[in-house]
Amino acid sequence: MGLLSDPVRRRALVRLILRLNAPLCVLSYVAGIAWFLALAFPPLTQRTYMSENAMGSTMVEEQFAGGDRARNFARDFAAHRRKSGALPVAWLERTMRSVGLEVYTQSFSRKLPFPDEIHERYMVSGTNVYGILRAPRAASTESLVLTVPCGSASTNSQAVGLLLALAAHFRGQIYWAKDIIFLVTEHDLLGTEAWLEAYHDINVTGMQSSPLQGRAGAIQAAVALELSSDVVTSLDVAVEGLNGQLPNLDLLNLFQTFCQRGGLLCTLQGKLQPQEWTSADGPLQGLQTLLLMVLQQASGRPHGPHGLFLRYRVEALTLRGINSFRQYKYDLVAVGKALEGMFRKLNHLLERLHQSFFFYLLPALSRFVSIGLYMPAAGFLLLVLGLKALELWMQLHEAGVGPKDAGAAFGPSPPLPPAQGMGLASLVAPLLISQAMGLALYVLPVLGQHVATQHFPVAEAEAVVLTLLAIYVAGLALPHNTHRVVSTEAPDKGWMALKLVALIYLALQLACIALTNFSLGFLLAVTMVPAAVLTKPHGPRPLYAALLVLTSPAATLLGSLFLWRELQEAPLSLAEGWQLFLAALAQGVLEHHTYGALLFPLLALGLYPCWLLFWNVLFWK
Repeated sequence: MGLLSDPVRRRALVRLILRLNAPLCVLSYVAGIAWFLALAFPPLTQRTYMSENAMGSTMVEEQFAGGDRARNFARDFAAHRRKSGALPVAWLERTMRSVGLEVYTQSFSRKLPFPDEIHERYMVSGTNVYGILRAPRAASTESLVLTVPCGSASTNSQAVGLLLALAAHFRGQIYWAKDIIFLVTEHDLLGTEAWLEAYHDINVTGMQSSPLQGRAGAIQAAVALELSSDVVTSLDVAVEGLNGQLPNLDLLNLFQTFCQRGGLLCTLQGKLQPQEWTSADGPLQGLQTLLLMVLQQASGRPHGPHGLFLRYRVEALTLRGINSFRQYKYDLVAVGKALEGMFRKLNHLLERLHQSFFFYLLPALSRFVSIGLYMPAAGFLLLVLGLKALELWMQLHEAGVGPKDAGAAFGPSPPLPPAQGMGLASLVAPLLISQAMGLALYVLPVLGQHVATQHFPVAEAEAVVLTLLAIYVAGLALPHNTHRVVSTEAPDKGWMALKLVALIYLALQLACIALTNFSLGFLLAVTMVPAAVLTKPHGPRPLYAALLVLTSPAATLLGSLFLWRELQEAPLSLAEGWQLFLAALAQGVLEHHTYGALLFPLLALGLYPCWLLFWNVLFWK
């Protein structure tokens, strides 16, 4: 306390902090990047292990042998679908009843905010079909779900056939203590969302659907299945859910256990697991998988039907059968046995999965990085913002102390001159204008699409994307310099105060994002922190302007798309990358209004206005 109360010693501390601030910022930023890259290397990456006792040591004996029956169901389903041109609801009802299920249907409809050009739909209506296998050994208080999505692009016939064959096999067993719901949804995720909202009796997306006539118990876990052929070379598992949510790690461990037991090749992000972690090759391959997961999770998109279950506190996975050039192939019996084993172990649960991790990163299926080990990477990057904000605060404090008072050895700090208080009023205009631009970016593209289509030869989806880009660019050209009520005694005080506010604003946003979706928070911190720290109205302004533009939220999205495809070993040309960027913008807005994805409002209402503040600092006059 004596150090802070003594003006002379306090000023010596201030000079020390100001002198060491730049090297500390560089060191902290480099430490954050290095810590993240080291996450794929032992000992930061650890072996996965089963935490739930009910799914631990004892194994079950899989008895499923209905491969031929599954293929017959798949052929019949595909034939009826081709004949009707839609989901064969009547055939599904008859088939599910024939295997002994309680069968119900649910109709739903949804008018999208603008046409979805990727799936070619606008006014969507469909029907979900589900059958319930009642537990013979317990009351209908808990349930499990096996779901198959059927979209317009792919019929997913083999998955439907396997679902029906498993339902027939499960019906002949007497050990079930939980209800099992076999769900076939139409229009992919839209049908899944309609069924989940009706099952939980809520409406969060504006979906119009009929109420469910039959219900089971509270859903404990769910598995979504997607198969492209009768044989698979591997099963790829998707874990990233809506807004970056992840299932409990024990559910993923359970899937890996039964894949190993049945000899199934399982992959993550389409990548095989490294076999050797003692040399550098294994961790480097794990780093690629880790980066792919970070990019997928940062998008906030549900990468499969399981992503919508997670919002309702239902642990879920999506399993995709991959048929590639690999030598070893597996039929539907092997996949069915793995699913049977998973459901029999989940049947043993006495409570929801909760003992393992909900926040983790995966360099491989057999390795994970816990939240306590990856959060320091984001912490080091946020420390840079804190150090720079501390430097600006000290400079502002020094500017408010007169030269005569600076040499005083004792006594309290003198009151700040009245001119310093005038600088705060100059911050109101840029703050309000930046937030107004963010609000316009969030509201106007969807509201103004019809006006744009009437005056310009564009479709609705194109109008939304072009309006987004127009408002985004207009934010750079608006005259934000309405903040010129600055004290003549301290001309630098205005931009320093504005940058201090912007740094604190950015640090708070990134910290909150990193706590819920580490991948998104880390990617934004890596790109935005250097430009935020370096930006000032003096020095090489064109260089600072170029750095700000290249690290803006839109540029970060564009760069992430190129990196994602590069890691998938399918690099993009500039033209392909730009088209994918425009499609990603449209999908981001559409998924926010359709499923409640938060990436678009977060960027429009939070990070874009904050970025405009730094742009305003750069052109402060």
